[in-house]
Amino acid sequence: MLRSRGLRLTAQRQLILDAVLELGHATPEQVHAAVREVAAGVNITTIYRTLELLERLGLVTHTHLSHGSPTYHSVGEDAHVHLVCRNCGAVDEVDPELFRPVTDTLAAERGFQVDIGHVALFGVCGRTECGERRG
Repeated sequence: MLRSRGLRLTAQRQLILDAVLELGHATPEQVHAAVREVAAGVNITTIYRTLELLERLGLVTHTHLSHGSPTYHSVGEDAHVHLVCRNCGAVDEVDPELFRPVTDTLAAERGFQVDIGHVALFGVCGRTECGERRG
């Protein structure tokens, strides 16, 4: 895909894409840490620029799962809604069909098309250690 658009597939670009694929959901900082294990000379600016390029090419996408950096994941994954635990930070996924009644209502009543890949719901997960902190 890169070559078809006149771009080179550099070793750094491949490492960054591989890190996103391996990590599943990762911030640029997490991608940077993974890439540095293999190639210590890759700086964070290169990570950000490459993630932006990969997103423009349709290979990765991002969502905001916290107040910090965006979280990137592969476009090849099935569409999903993110569930983010405020206590432990765990990220889980659910099928967007669960939200079909809401998205259909928004489309019918407001003409609004939900970008389900950018939906994140925040709460407390069902893990025992998180449940103890509720209340």
